[in-house]
Amino acid sequence: MLFDMDGTLVDSERLWDVALRELAAEYGGSLSEAARVAMVGSDAATSMRILHADLGQEWRELAPSQEWIGRRMTELFRTGLVWRPGALGLLRAVRAAGLPTALVTSTARPLVEVALETLGRDNFDVVVAGDEVRAPKPDPEPYRLAARLLGVPIERCVAIEDSRAGVTSALAAGAAVLGVPSEVPLDPADGLHLLESLAGVDLELLGGLAR
Repeated sequence: MLFDMDGTLVDSERLWDVALRELAAEYGGSLSEAARVAMVGSDAATSMRILHADLGQEWRELAPSQEWIGRRMTELFRTGLVWRPGALGLLRAVRAAGLPTALVTSTARPLVEVALETLGRDNFDVVVAGDEVRAPKPDPEPYRLAARLLGVPIERCVAIEDSRAGVTSALAAGAAVLGVPSEVPLDPADGLHLLESLAGVDLELLGGLAR
């Protein structure tokens, strides 16, 4: 099992929304809705490029913006992370069944470590963070790496995602994908099974997707 984090397991996209809009205001502007949607599922560097371009401030260096966001998100993650509907129950069922499980996220490792205080480190055999791959989502590398580290053929894996970038990544890697959109709608695609939430999802359904 391959789980995305933001917007899939935890309702953290609203926290990213707070931090990104605060940073835009810090830079004397406001974040457009189109730019915010484009950031969903992206790694920090890509999101900062989108933000800078949206504000007409392409001259800004990425590192200071990423550091600002990292500090603010650490504060928000420590106090505001809540599970998405059905996510905790499904994760517990997957672990109780002894299924190899990976967390595959575009979020950088330092912030993932904070999130794992809520998610539970023992719930994952493998964690692939956004700053630990050469090509983040929507590239297939994160999911291919997670499957390889688990020692499971990617064709036998089910990835659970909420974003367009994540779905694109998982499908291109060769996984079956369960899509549970949060902030942005997902378009139908071959290999993608769409549901409104993880509430009611069980191992039988996941097994059917894997087959």
